[in-house]
Amino acid sequence: MHYQTLGHSDLRVSRTCLGTMTFGSQNTEQEACEQLDYAAAHGVNFLDAAEMYPVPTDEKWQGLTETYIGNWMKARGNRSDMVVATKASGPADMVKYLRPNICFDRANLRAAVEGSLQRLQTDYIDLYQLHWPDRSSNFFGQLGYQHNPDQPGTPILETLTALKELVDEGKIRYIGLSNETPWGVMKFLQLAEAHGLPRVVSVQNPYNLLNRKDEVGLAEVLHRENVGLLAYSPLGFGVLSGKYLNGQRPEGSRLALYPQYERYVKPRGVTATEAYVALAREHGLSPAQMALAFVNSQPFLGANIIGATTLAQLEENIAADALELTPELMSAIEAIHEQQPNPAP
Repeated sequence: MHYQTLGHSDLRVSRTCLGTMTFGSQNTEQEACEQLDYAAAHGVNFLDAAEMYPVPTDEKWQGLTETYIGNWMKARGNRSDMVVATKASGPADMVKYLRPNICFDRANLRAAVEGSLQRLQTDYIDLYQLHWPDRSSNFFGQLGYQHNPDQPGTPILETLTALKELVDEGKIRYIGLSNETPWGVMKFLQLAEAHGLPRVVSVQNPYNLLNRKDEVGLAEVLHRENVGLLAYSPLGFGVLSGKYLNGQRPEGSRLALYPQYERYVKPRGVTATEAYVALAREHGLSPAQMALAFVNSQPFLGANIIGATTLAQLEENIAADALELTPELMSAIEAIHEQQPNPAP
């Protein structure tokens, strides 16, 4: 397992991070513990969760993901060995059951942190992230920014000030963003520097062979500001494994259970996936492992957030950490990308 320091923090994290958004819905607590045990035994020390997990979020099972992780760490006595990341939800109809008037003000952030700490059974969170902007912006696949002056969101300075209180109290160690734009990242960094407030160490955004949009503007920010990308959906909801080609929807698979998550299986995405899967097989590689190794090869990567619903999937995904793509294969990937650039942003 490869390890690296996340951004300018002192968090030494495994390059492979275990995403947990299926814990509590698709995965039982026993299955979650089996995944956590396997990941830890193979060198994974970085876990990512969120207060709204599992996904799709629902009041009936919200919080189970963090609860399972907390129970596992308590039973194993390994809290100090793990780097735990979680997130505060932004405003959206899907999470309006969490708190009235969700935003990133002091009251909401404090309530969110306290809830996560209780479920995780810990005194501190290593990396606390804002799950998506509470201002009008582009995220979750939205394209074509439409400015809405009536939805400015909580002033970022107010958010950073509230987060500093939580850092000063020892409840969180570092802060990160998620589903954020280059403007948003730079604004957080600018205000933190100007006012002596916590500096963002990571940005968790979707990044995979079908969605490389962050190479255009955000990558320069990541490099110049020493901020790590936490790449989520590195397999495009499993699409890049090839299991959904030819209209297949394997029983129990995520797209069989939740067909509304069609972001990566629109026509252009399917065409590009076919090309990437064929390329991997030509080189005798697992399509999933090739896709993960591509993400791992990026110099701005802080960690690659994998997710699995079965131990077999988890084993395959973790094993990809050892795979290095040849220059020839990287060139072939770029050729496909040039023909089908960002088919599923």
